[in-house]
Amino acid sequence: MRVDLFDFELPDWCIAHAPAHPRDSAKLLHVTDTLSDKTVRDLPSLLNAGDVVVFNNSRVIPARLFAEVNGSQVEVLLHQPIRGEGTQWLAFARPAKKLKQGMKLNFAADFEAYVLGRTEDGQVQLGFPHDAATLFDKLRAHGHMPLPPYITREDNTQDKADYQTIYAAHDGSVAAPTAGLHFTPELMAALAAKSIHTAFVTLHVGAGTFQPVKVEDTNEHIMHREQIEIGQAACDTINAARAAGGKVVAVGTTSLRILESVADDMGHLAPFMGDTGIFITPGYRFKLVDRLMTNFHLPKSTLFMLVSAFAGLERMHAAYAHAIASDYRFYSYGDTSLLERAS
Repeated sequence: MRVDLFDFELPDWCIAHAPAHPRDSAKLLHVTDTLSDKTVRDLPSLLNAGDVVVFNNSRVIPARLFAEVNGSQVEVLLHQPIRGEGTQWLAFARPAKKLKQGMKLNFAADFEAYVLGRTEDGQVQLGFPHDAATLFDKLRAHGHMPLPPYITREDNTQDKADYQTIYAAHDGSVAAPTAGLHFTPELMAALAAKSIHTAFVTLHVGAGTFQPVKVEDTNEHIMHREQIEIGQAACDTINAARAAGGKVVAVGTTSLRILESVADDMGHLAPFMGDTGIFITPGYRFKLVDRLMTNFHLPKSTLFMLVSAFAGLERMHAAYAHAIASDYRFYSYGDTSLLERAS
């Protein structure tokens, strides 16, 4: 499909630079054949007993680092561990041309890395003289939260809490699974009180989620790959809920991509650990997910393509036009939506 079909005009004032407080006070646009303005606290009333809500429990790591090289500052963003090498990472660097193979980067007195090489597309391969657990400890002590590029301010102490879901459990993401940022202990309790099931899966969100689509046709776009894991408990909960007639509600496009990557043609799940590069555009046949809770995405992004495949391109353009006119806040720290899958 033509990429320009997924374009729309978004005023700068729509972009959220800080989250709603409390988290579940954010707006929620319920998108069916009609559009209904709600808040996140209304979510339990929009679901039914026996449904299952699926969360991505990846934890964002402070993956943005700074080092001085020849008298000037270099910024490094870790974005993907090299499989089998827990202390080697691919990273984006600015300016990357300053980094030469064998160079030592000092991020703090007790935190360093070595430049192992460069990839053909300009990424930097870094090696850390720490085991994986120590590396994450060093990142928490010295790293900065990797706020998306459209948030133009510097990160602060509050972002370390705000840009993390309350149920984050496994280190590895360099961008938050943002639909999950709206959940509070009270909202989780309200879901349980209505006999709505919950399940947790893991997708470590890579910086590729923010990379622009640079081609004119979706068939030419190469999707980034991300590490995923779904365990037996989550599979059992989701399979049982579906067998009993419950709907599967994915919290965020990351949860949806795990489920659609792992499900067989009948929508059945089995435990899996590996990676996925699934790229969902209109025409995709969904195997498992019935509803999707997701924030508002960038024009011409792979995420807007995904929601258009899920709920319909015309419907999503109408929903986004309504959201802009109704002062919804967009992107990672913005408001959210609940999409019903198009028939």
